[in-house]
Amino acid sequence: MNPLKQKIGIIGGGQLGKMMILEAKKMDFQITILDPTEHCPAHSIADEHIVADFDDRQALEQLAQKTDVLTYEFEHIGVDILKDLEAEGYSIYPTPKSLDIIQNKYNQKELLKKNALPVPEYIKVEEKKDIYTAVEQFGYPIMLKSCTGGYDGKGNSLIESESDIKDSFAELGAGKNLLMAEKFVPFTKEISVIVCRGREGESITYPIGENNHEESVLIETKVPADISTAVEETALEYGHQISDVFSAVGIFCIEMFITEDERVLINEIAPRPHNSGHYSIEGCITSQFENHIRAIAGLPLGNTDLVQAAVMRNILGTAPQGEAQVLGSEEVLSVDNVRLHVYGKKIARPGRKMGHLTATDKDLKRAAAKAKQAREAIEIVGEKQ
Repeated sequence: MNPLKQKIGIIGGGQLGKMMILEAKKMDFQITILDPTEHCPAHSIADEHIVADFDDRQALEQLAQKTDVLTYEFEHIGVDILKDLEAEGYSIYPTPKSLDIIQNKYNQKELLKKNALPVPEYIKVEEKKDIYTAVEQFGYPIMLKSCTGGYDGKGNSLIESESDIKDSFAELGAGKNLLMAEKFVPFTKEISVIVCRGREGESITYPIGENNHEESVLIETKVPADISTAVEETALEYGHQISDVFSAVGIFCIEMFITEDERVLINEIAPRPHNSGHYSIEGCITSQFENHIRAIAGLPLGNTDLVQAAVMRNILGTAPQGEAQVLGSEEVLSVDNVRLHVYGKKIARPGRKMGHLTATDKDLKRAAAKAKQAREAIEIVGEKQ
């Protein structure tokens, strides 16, 4: 079969699915999405939209039957259903096996540790007394984490003293869900290593991004990261090793901590295009979304070289909640070398990712200044009802 004639199914129709489709359509792929929201961001550009929940077995089977290869834009989906579909002969990338491990942060860390990849110290927490054991081993502070389901800092609770233990344990389910306690890492920087691996095992990495967060939500990614050559080489090597450990196909994003003494520790892995890789659309020869499509379709991977320094800033919704209204788009687009991405989510609410912008320049400081100027000019709010 001509690889460009493959039909691609995407589980999820949010902004990541939308950006995958925009790249896939440049090569004329036919795309079907599955998403429970009728007017999700990817709805208007998909060839077909199956409106169903992400754990709807019948709907996922229908998606598989309609397409030649399946992928997904987020992790929290019915992995057992995907395993069954794969056993029936359907192609799913990244593989359900890798997704199954990554869905559970404890199992993820266990596999990394088994393969001699550096992670923060951690223990499993099944009851409250395990938190006290963690404190004895690590001291304060420690990070209590839900092993499944968390994102953007949700599912994490920082314990700084004994008085925090009861509330943190209750906040994360009081033992109803598997938890883990992790030694707090006083990192100086957080970086993202984005690696793309093809069906035959070939892998390439993107220029490393330096991330800034506010309240555990990514606010800004700067590329290239302000790190030493030694740290860069180590982090990129870990990226290649991790993609091999998970037999990755497609984009994997690995978030890492850099400590003051320049140790590199692996924080978390996302088996998909990632928010911190959005800069690659304008900043690199081949974006993370295009390479993800290339990889799952069995096509050669594209050049990931940085064209210019790039700074990506997220645009989060602000109060009030309601039908989304974009304010300030003309001011944003008047800033030289700034590109605006509005996701098309119908409802804006405080803290929701509604879009992003990217500024490019030969000089990183100038790109950062442009991104800051543009970000201050735009707001996506809910229209009062």
